[in-house]
Amino acid sequence: MRTGLAVAMLLCPLASAQPALAQPKVNVEQSSADSLTAVPKEELAVSGGFYVPAYSSVAMSQGKLRVDFSVTLSIHNASETQALVVKRIAYFDTAGKQVESYLKAPVALKPLATVSIFIPTDDVRGGTGANFLVDWAATGEIAEPAVEALMVGGVANAHYAFISQGRPTRTAGKK
Repeated sequence: MRTGLAVAMLLCPLASAQPALAQPKVNVEQSSADSLTAVPKEELAVSGGFYVPAYSSVAMSQGKLRVDFSVTLSIHNASETQALVVKRIAYFDTAGKQVESYLKAPVALKPLATVSIFIPTDDVRGGTGANFLVDWAATGEIAEPAVEALMVGGVANAHYAFISQGRPTRTAGKK
């Protein structure tokens, strides 16, 4: 009995060190229902996009140690008056291969509302050079949204958290 317990204790860290398989699909419409409103019927005359670096894993100790991080992507509608339509939220790995697409159809954020995508620590499919592409639109001039990724993780007693700000990929303005 003691031998079996000792073997199980030794194997537990190995089991948790395996790369994660695909996580259950995030349903933005359900997880952010309070932040959403109807997509405007009017023409979406203004559009833009963001590239957001994210790090589901980071090398430390001269590359001898890999630390895995949870990632929370947040998309904030910075407008006090207009809905922000989010047309695409896509997650890519270090090699540029799309890992996940989080929207089946565009969604509209209420003024000053936020939607978030959470990737757990054990989902390391993105790797050290993971990133998101977020495309948005609006019916008219609007404050540019704030798009950020928050990474949180740790090793032993050390915990780390850092933010990566999105960078515009297209100039916001009329099509």
